[in-house]
Amino acid sequence: MGTEVPTDAPGPGVDDRPEPAPPAVVPLLEPADGVPPVVDTPAALAAVVEAFGAGTGPVAVDAERASGYRYGQRTYLVQLRREDAGTALIDPVALPDLSALSDALVGVEWVLHAASQDLPGLVEQGMRPSRVFDTELAARLLGMERVGLAAVVADTLGLGLAKEHSAVDWSTRPLPQEWLRYAALDVEVLVEVRQVLAERLAEQGKAEWARQEFEAVRTAPAPAPRVEPWRRVSGLHTIRDQRRLAVVRELYATRDRNARERDISPGRVLPDTAIVAAAQALPRTVGQLVALPQFAGKGTRRRAALWQQSIDRAVALPEQELPSARGPAGDGPPPPRVWADRDPAAARRLAAAREVVTALSVEHHVPVENLLQPDLLRRVCWSPPLPATEEAVRAALVAGGARAWQVELLGHRVAAAFVDA
Repeated sequence: MGTEVPTDAPGPGVDDRPEPAPPAVVPLLEPADGVPPVVDTPAALAAVVEAFGAGTGPVAVDAERASGYRYGQRTYLVQLRREDAGTALIDPVALPDLSALSDALVGVEWVLHAASQDLPGLVEQGMRPSRVFDTELAARLLGMERVGLAAVVADTLGLGLAKEHSAVDWSTRPLPQEWLRYAALDVEVLVEVRQVLAERLAEQGKAEWARQEFEAVRTAPAPAPRVEPWRRVSGLHTIRDQRRLAVVRELYATRDRNARERDISPGRVLPDTAIVAAAQALPRTVGQLVALPQFAGKGTRRRAALWQQSIDRAVALPEQELPSARGPAGDGPPPPRVWADRDPAAARRLAAAREVVTALSVEHHVPVENLLQPDLLRRVCWSPPLPATEEAVRAALVAGGARAWQVELLGHRVAAAFVDA
């Protein structure tokens, strides 16, 4: 007699069936009101200020930079859209002071995608929001796998948003019509996306989490200048010799000055690969320098004497002025890989705390880094409050910048993990 198969068992090959295809998206090709003209005169700006001040509901805001083309993170186009006001594309090069527009929107919620990227440049134009809704951050808190604007628009509204112009040189003047269309579409449905995400956040009990996160982004101070920024040169890890590190430092400083003067992205003035190649080779003449493949470009060769002078200065430095091979001492804990040897108890605390955070990440469908900044977790584990009571751990998290919802979710669990570690 054969084995009886339950009537509700899956038939042969059912588990091998392919996953259903994701629903098709409808391409979003044209702004509903067409592509507006660029606002680049005081009179046109005054009209925008009046219209947006009289508009209703949240305002969608976006900004375009020329990263990879120009020096710094200056804003080269500001896009806004609000109900009963339409869409505005503003040229902040012609109109660097947009404080009147910001004043007209006091108390209005600004909807941005990845607000931390756009707000610093907008502040330079005098634009400071009273409230923020960050659609990218909302997507992260909701556990969405893809959080780029196009992916979030597709997920929430079923619309396809083209992104082919995301990395163009927005300092170009006049801006091509296709680029302006792209820019207008970036804010076309942002408020609608916000509504869907807000509903999902409420359904998952995360609305207050999001509110606190948005406020933290809005009020975040400008980052402190990086200590020894030249140590961020790609490929620096291949160089250990202090003399060669001095060459990297000198070339980096010369490149930065030249890039700032010419308003060109430093990487276009001299690539990191060229800096590292010169440091490894230590050429003593311009001829030796331009013989390196990384210095074969026309623009690089044109300034070969400038680069060689920088190399010569580094080579001539006395020993006591050479940079440390270890880098500057930071105020944070050492890399976790050395904790087991230097402080086994701290290593156990970190392992236990990471286990707690990972479990909560899975339970709430929130990325680990959004539950708590990894650097803060490491700091608390390396230098815990003593005694590590729940109240003390909570206070340490607050002092490190954790939001109230993070402290409530993690405080007692991290304290318990410290006891068990």
